[in-house]
Amino acid sequence: MQNGVKVVLGAIFAVAAAWYAHHIGAGMAHSGFLVMAALFGAYMAMNIGANDVANNVGPAVGSAALGIGGAILIASIFEAMGALVAGADVVGTIKKGIVDPAAFGGDPQLFVYAMSAALLAAALWLKLATWLKAPVSTTHSIVGGVLGGGIAAGGFAIVSWGTMGKIVASWIVSPLLGGLIAAFFLYIIKSQILYRDDRLAAARKIVPILLAIMAAAFLTYLTLKGFKHIWKDLTATFGFLPQTKKPAFGVALIFGLIGGVVTYLWSKPRVAQKIVGMQGERADINRLFTMPLIFAAALLSFAHGANDVANAVGPLAAVNDALMHMSVSSKAAIPLWVMVVGGIGISVGLALFGPRLIKTVGSEITELDQMRAFSIMLAAAITVVIASQLGLPVSSTHIAVGAVFGVGFLREWLDSKQMTQRQQAFEDEKKKLAEVKADLDACTNEDPAKKLALIEAYKAQKKRVKKLKKALRENYVKRDMVKKIVAAWIVTVPAAAVISAFIFYTLKGIFS
Repeated sequence: MQNGVKVVLGAIFAVAAAWYAHHIGAGMAHSGFLVMAALFGAYMAMNIGANDVANNVGPAVGSAALGIGGAILIASIFEAMGALVAGADVVGTIKKGIVDPAAFGGDPQLFVYAMSAALLAAALWLKLATWLKAPVSTTHSIVGGVLGGGIAAGGFAIVSWGTMGKIVASWIVSPLLGGLIAAFFLYIIKSQILYRDDRLAAARKIVPILLAIMAAAFLTYLTLKGFKHIWKDLTATFGFLPQTKKPAFGVALIFGLIGGVVTYLWSKPRVAQKIVGMQGERADINRLFTMPLIFAAALLSFAHGANDVANAVGPLAAVNDALMHMSVSSKAAIPLWVMVVGGIGISVGLALFGPRLIKTVGSEITELDQMRAFSIMLAAAITVVIASQLGLPVSSTHIAVGAVFGVGFLREWLDSKQMTQRQQAFEDEKKKLAEVKADLDACTNEDPAKKLALIEAYKAQKKRVKKLKKALRENYVKRDMVKKIVAAWIVTVPAAAVISAFIFYTLKGIFS
């Protein structure tokens, strides 16, 4: 599809959202601001789809478990389902307690400017990051937007720097935790299956266990994150569930364990049946992980839709609430139409602009196959569960991309230990470099021509060694991509904050 057509289709959706907001806000004071916020919210939702959702399906696409069309279809359906079926009905108007609501002095107009600026700033930053092929955190983008708008409205004193410190810590915690867990599971697969003499016998034993762990992790993850907004409804329907406001970790873990046991019993005979006739090649082992990857992509998308869409459209809900009641409150109801804008907008953005980042996550950082992708998806679920219990403010984007890094670096480390052909060639060239260096050191100034020749030979050999080293490293993890993505993570909050402050002052100057 041509870029111009994509832009037109995206604009049609945004205008439709704005038109509906105009219809909803008929008779409301300052309803034009609701139309503006709806336009910004629709644009934000599309950029979330273009950037953030790539983490849910990128590994499955990169490993060829899913085609890009199938991935977009699955993610679009389950993102929208997560948002509309299990999304939040109430959201904190000041995201994550970043700024004090009192900063706005009870002035709803000032609050509307700040929230509208936050939406547009986050959307613009996500758009730029997508263009740069850098998967960044939607949550951090909107955090930066709210931070910038809040500071512009009330100064630096209103910021909760303790909260911001936790967010900064998550830049390190999220990717490291995701990378370590993904590397651990890939190492298990390699050491317990691929490196065994009888791969099929090992797969028959190990694969059902891995599938059971994945089922347990995802059921725990979905219970904690995907069902927390509808837990009251579930407990009302199913009286045997604990009558709590949200699912406790113990309950989620029990669900996960039950799901894991059922999955193990279900998958064990099916794995044994599937490997009949296989030769034990790597491709055969990979095929055992194809269906689990498809389910993982769907479940991650559902959980993302349920958990993150409300955060993304929260400022739109906050604007709607402020204009309806002409006051600034710490909580705001999310009307159905706002969730529809968020859920459908994500699907539209994913379908129109998502392939760019899907390819980046799936194939442009490191080469993935089904085993590696399985480790990444499993790590994403487990890391969120662990982080939730530890109270760590982690980013699903940072976790997923960190897991991709972890898989790539593990491959690099293992292959260096095994002395592959490319590694052996590198070692041979290093020996030659050492020999030339020894000849150069032994050469005296009495033979300047010979010494000059040795210097040139040394430089040339050193250049070959550096080139081989770079090629060897780039084969596993593309360092340039790592540097670009990490840099984008670091600047996300301040960049979105600066853009938001600029938009806030612009809106205030125009309408005040």
